[in-house]
Amino acid sequence: MKAEKISELTTNRLSIYLRCLLELRSEGQSTVSSAALAKRFHLNSAQIRKDLAYFGEFGIRGVGYYVDTLIDNLRTILGLDHDHNVCIIGSGRLGTALADYNGFRKSNFSVKALFDADAKKIGKKVGGAEIFDIKNFQSVVKRNNIDIAVIAVPADSAERVLELVAKAGIKAVMNFAPVP
Repeated sequence: MKAEKISELTTNRLSIYLRCLLELRSEGQSTVSSAALAKRFHLNSAQIRKDLAYFGEFGIRGVGYYVDTLIDNLRTILGLDHDHNVCIIGSGRLGTALADYNGFRKSNFSVKALFDADAKKIGKKVGGAEIFDIKNFQSVVKRNNIDIAVIAVPADSAERVLELVAKAGIKAVMNFAPVP
């Protein structure tokens, strides 16, 4: 990989390329050119080649990209080639829907815990994960080796929750809270 910093936009596009490639693989396609990928998914072929060039040589002139190989490489680049332990903060409709979402499991995200401040929800299970009192956040995160937090709380709680997540040392956050 080149020493230069990779932009957030490039990283975001890599995840789009990965989703596109997974769709192609599910259709039985084994190779794809950057032009075909760009046309089918309304992307720019030169941008695809430039983005991938940051990480090495993946394509073969005249053949294109081997779909399975590129999927494996993108999963490694994006850190999706190993399991991640996830917690969801907020067990309302959105939080419980995310806990039940099968796509997390398919992407090596294992929901280990949910958190809420509502005493009526504590101890219940959603998607196989228990809902814990937010007061126990630090200890549950440590015990379950949580490395990704999903924030699904009302806007007025989001900043306080983000501070809690940072204090726990969690570096990756998916924020679904409405923020201005």
